[in-house]
Amino acid sequence: MNDKTLTQGDPWHALRALTPARIALGRAGTSLPSSAQLDFQYAHAQARDAVHLPFDQAALAQARPDSLSLHSAAADRHVYLQRPDLGRRLDEASLQALLTHAAEHASGFDLAVVIADGLSALAVHRHALPMLERIERIAADEGWSLAPVCLVEQGRVAVADEVAQALGARMVVLLIGERPGLSSPDSLGLYFTYAPRVGLNDAARNCISNVRLEGLSYATAAHKLQYLMREACKRQLSGVHLKDEALVPEIESEAPQRPGNFLLNNTL
Repeated sequence: MNDKTLTQGDPWHALRALTPARIALGRAGTSLPSSAQLDFQYAHAQARDAVHLPFDQAALAQARPDSLSLHSAAADRHVYLQRPDLGRRLDEASLQALLTHAAEHASGFDLAVVIADGLSALAVHRHALPMLERIERIAADEGWSLAPVCLVEQGRVAVADEVAQALGARMVVLLIGERPGLSSPDSLGLYFTYAPRVGLNDAARNCISNVRLEGLSYATAAHKLQYLMREACKRQLSGVHLKDEALVPEIESEAPQRPGNFLLNNTL
């Protein structure tokens, strides 16, 4: 009997190739192999760097000269991380700038788009502008009026409600950096709210998460968002009462299909 007869393949190897999740890492004695430990430390460092990376608001403002640069009530990153409540509101100067702009556009807007750094400015730097272009195409197709894009430094999700309320916008979409994971330091989140106002909680919003090259594509995220916005205009609501039932187009053909169940539709 030769060695090949006694050797068995690793049954986890094929699965590990399909996911960045930390499975089948192996062991060295009672611990992880050095390569797995180093990979973990590298991923952890990437996540920490994403949280503390400064928001390049000036670069976005240069790419979009018609945008409004704003700041939350959190004065800096240290305060932002310790006081989530301050990241949900604008500072006084930003609020006054919005009110001044709104006074010049008394009729209000159908849609406001807000970009905030959140917990990963890296995600915003990489994905916000491509996603913004798709949102603007949706607005043009639907005939919706757009408020100036608002760039909020040290912002959290709820800050978009105050921005939209000050501008008199009927709907708001927030593009924000999500909390980094150990395999996704650049994940962008989209939060949509109909009839936004200060004081709403997360039950009033719809979230489209994990928008990045290795996650949800820009096209799919835009498709889902357009469905939610159309339905919100019909039903005049958003959040838990508005479910994402958008048909997902197949890549090979343009025929839409509902997403299947991985556990039922796939066998190993």
